[in-house]
Amino acid sequence: MTTHFPNSSHSRYVEVFGSKIHYIEEGDGDPILFLHGMPTSSYLWRHIIPYVAPLGRCIAPDLIGMGKSDKPDIPYTISDHIHYIGKFIDALKLQDITIVMHGWGSIIGLDYAMKNAANCRGLVCYESYMRPFSKNDISLPLQEQITTLDKQKNIDDLIENTTYYVDNILPQDIMRPLTEEEMTHYRAPFLLQGAGKPLKQYLKEIPRNHQPNITNDIIEAYSKKLTQSILPKLILYSIPGFITTMATLHWAKENLPNVELADIGEELHYAQESNPALMGETISIWLQGLEQTQY
Repeated sequence: MTTHFPNSSHSRYVEVFGSKIHYIEEGDGDPILFLHGMPTSSYLWRHIIPYVAPLGRCIAPDLIGMGKSDKPDIPYTISDHIHYIGKFIDALKLQDITIVMHGWGSIIGLDYAMKNAANCRGLVCYESYMRPFSKNDISLPLQEQITTLDKQKNIDDLIENTTYYVDNILPQDIMRPLTEEEMTHYRAPFLLQGAGKPLKQYLKEIPRNHQPNITNDIIEAYSKKLTQSILPKLILYSIPGFITTMATLHWAKENLPNVELADIGEELHYAQESNPALMGETISIWLQGLEQTQY
């Protein structure tokens, strides 16, 4: 089951803080909000949404500055992304939301959920930042990637003004080769000079182990609330994983109320690309169970 949403009738726009946010919409019912990470877009969810759309109104925005969304002259801090998605939710008047989140998008989604728990029905986390890195084992692949980027000459210019990140970093995180068509979709938002500004800021703010960091402060704040939250939670994980280590999974199992863990196969960071059927079916089954327990 595959659906290519780009350039289709599923594409929508809404104005947020004077800029257009692009999003994909499919299905009816209670909203299911899909939040992508870096350097992707709503395109990441193209194979997942068809499994979930029969169960609700699937909405997958492109973060501000990413995908087909506008690229205003802002810093693109994690706080910017949090503000824009919060306003996006308000603009679409979304209520009783189930949030499906990945990577950098999980910081946005978990921050929103812990500040607006009454407006959420459930949380689906994959490769998500659930606790501060200062208390976590960073995976070897992530350590190596951060070190390589930190040592790369002229990295700021490469990230901001070329497709370097998509060409060189994205493929390292997926355990199958992307097709040229897929690479073209992922490159498209970064073809113009300066279009990689959100990626450059992301690399500045990504948590480093045992280092003070504004992102870690945000994660620490919502992580404490997460350990008290009774919202239903599904944590998807891959082996060997990239952000979600086995230590994090053990922590989640022991500390998070109302949580279910599900193995969705062999992958580093993008099971949406390598194991979409298993990922989509797992989310669908969990959502159906959620419906039965809440109604």
